[in-house]
Amino acid sequence: MKRIIVLLPLTLLIVFGAFAGELAKGSQLYQKYCASCHGEDRAGTVAPPLLPLFLKKYSEKKLINIIKNGLPATQMPAFPQLTDQQIKSIVAYIKTPVKIKWSQERIIQSISLNPDKKTKKLPVKNIKNIVAVVERGHQKVWIMEGTTIYDKFTFKNVHGGLKFSPSGWKIYIPSRDGWVGRYDIDKGRFYGKVRACVYLRNISLDRTGKYILVSCWLPRSIVILDAENFEPQKVIKQEGLISAIYELWSRDEAIFSFRDKPLIGFLDTKTFEITYKKIKEPYEDFFIDPFEKYIVGTSRKGSLLIVYDIDADREIFSYPIEGMPHLASATFWYRKGKFYFATPHIGKPYITIWQMYNWKFGKKIDIGGNGFFVRTHPTTPYLWTDNGGDKVVLVDKNSYRVKTIETIKGKRVIHTEFSGDGNLAYVSLYNRDGALMIYDSITLKLIKKIPASIPIGKYNIINKSRKYAPFLLGKDVFMEKCWGCHHQTREAFGPSFKWIVNHRDRDTIISHIMNPEATYKQLGYKRNAMPRLNLSPEELDAVVSYMMEFKDAEGN
Repeated sequence: MKRIIVLLPLTLLIVFGAFAGELAKGSQLYQKYCASCHGEDRAGTVAPPLLPLFLKKYSEKKLINIIKNGLPATQMPAFPQLTDQQIKSIVAYIKTPVKIKWSQERIIQSISLNPDKKTKKLPVKNIKNIVAVVERGHQKVWIMEGTTIYDKFTFKNVHGGLKFSPSGWKIYIPSRDGWVGRYDIDKGRFYGKVRACVYLRNISLDRTGKYILVSCWLPRSIVILDAENFEPQKVIKQEGLISAIYELWSRDEAIFSFRDKPLIGFLDTKTFEITYKKIKEPYEDFFIDPFEKYIVGTSRKGSLLIVYDIDADREIFSYPIEGMPHLASATFWYRKGKFYFATPHIGKPYITIWQMYNWKFGKKIDIGGNGFFVRTHPTTPYLWTDNGGDKVVLVDKNSYRVKTIETIKGKRVIHTEFSGDGNLAYVSLYNRDGALMIYDSITLKLIKKIPASIPIGKYNIINKSRKYAPFLLGKDVFMEKCWGCHHQTREAFGPSFKWIVNHRDRDTIISHIMNPEATYKQLGYKRNAMPRLNLSPEELDAVVSYMMEFKDAEGN
């Protein structure tokens, strides 16, 4: 027994010594053959980072093959001169953890702007109908309107969702390896890029569009960039892994949570100060409701859905669930006086329907397979979702009956997005030889099929900006509450929305909706013909937000 106790440490020392020797050889070989592209610290320069977070999806065999034979159609060359043992040493080295430092100086050094690049005028008819499409297979982003592609530009490893400036004329694009780029639609050019960190979670903009807010995992931080010159304004270190950061449109704040800490962060987007609020458990995924009163999160590894009241600073609702809800892809709608959201559940063959503001679980709907996204728009009567197969799954928002649209046999449907007006639905076929399918969102007729290699996310300012979330719901409130007397742009029994918002301020409009008997004389009417609508605060906010979109600069 004593002999075993003595020999075991010696054996371990021999093993550790051999491993350390292999790592030393791997480090030397890496610096000689790899560092010029992947960086001396493996953080990446012109090529991606070589760190465990990026490499965990690759087997040792796959990495050996990539180094030996290169990657076709990329800048990764083959290294046939290296022996199998040398390649194994490199693989062992790049799979070891490393402490990454990414300073403000390195951020500044990474800035690459093209302000003098030749511009071109894109024939944009309505900026609100522009759709940006990410084509992962060719590392391209498309700028399109309707069924026409106006431009394409290269941006690698897109991750975390594109963001529009408040006007919609600038698009900010994040990559998994920390780069943030900007495309100017009004000039038809790629403006430039900056590397905010090494491993990026997502980006947001403050409500003025002046700052880019970047949540990072490597290093763990929030990086605040000037949206025009990309220079860092502040780097705020964090102790945990940020789930995501989202701006608020109603106030100068952004909100973030952690996957591994029971905290919510509230970032003041003017002072860059952060206030942390304690919660019971970490929110691994979350969204902010359309009226920015609540945070809906999931915790316990997706087994609990929780609603947090922002102003009251407390959790007001929780419900046990099966399967991690993909809350970042939840969708919202209004029907018969109530607001709803739907969410898919990762790894589960259903979506769930929830009632908002009096918060209750509604219904579980079987969609026939594991879905990942669900989307809708006031123009379409359906929730559009996917189930891992080659059909688009449609759920009727009134009856909850399920139907499907055939696409191309054997392909994989994933992610639907709509034009700003909701007339067109853009559906990705997520295959190397895939396609972007464009449908009429009401008749479901296929209008156009555009070949694409692994198309994934589509982005439109109306559907992806917090500014327009109440507006979208307001269209449904208008149809249920106001359609009988008012038209959006033409006089009906009552004045048009366009006339009203161009002749009255928001407060006057709200007062008249809430109490028409008390305000009709102030508005010049001899008698009151408008009924009291008894709207909830959310209904009122929604319909007024919808009305205000018809305001123009001329006041007529």
